Amino acid sequence: MEVFAAPYHPRPHAGTGVLEGLGLRAGTTPELIAAVKRGLPTGAFTALAAELGISEAVLAGVTGISPTTLLRRKKAGRLSPEESEHLVRIATLLDTAARLFAGVDAGAEWLRSANAALGGASPLAFADTEIGAREVESLLGRVELGVYS
Repeated sequence: MEVFAAPYHPRPHAGTGVLEGLGLRAGTTPELIAAVKRGLPTGAFTALAAELGISEAVLAGVTGISPTTLLRRKKAGRLSPEESEHLVRIATLLDTAARLFAGVDAGAEWLRSANAALGGASPLAFADTEIGAREVESLLGRVELGVYS
């Protein structure tokens, strides 16, 4: 018995190229999942911190990676799958914000800035949990549709 009646067609990731800029040549969801399962290179972590205009220590806090673990990962050259997934979560938010706000710099500024719809927290700080990231995604969706938030 097949679970899906219709064949699965991988959808391409559209956006501003933030993921590709991090060395993630994942053009479809299955490719991105495979990259996360392998563990992303630590260079992607460094590149995302630079794109966001924040320190690696701040990004480590948002992604839940302790400073000592980050040092170990840099020596090994690869993040764990769980850490990779957290990094992709933030990169995807930046990609969406960059598309909506006409550029990576403007998207990163929006993510770093306090937001009344998030109780005064920045979207980046709010996105340190999966639930918070989903709320930021929802807020970005409302911005895209022009819904006052």
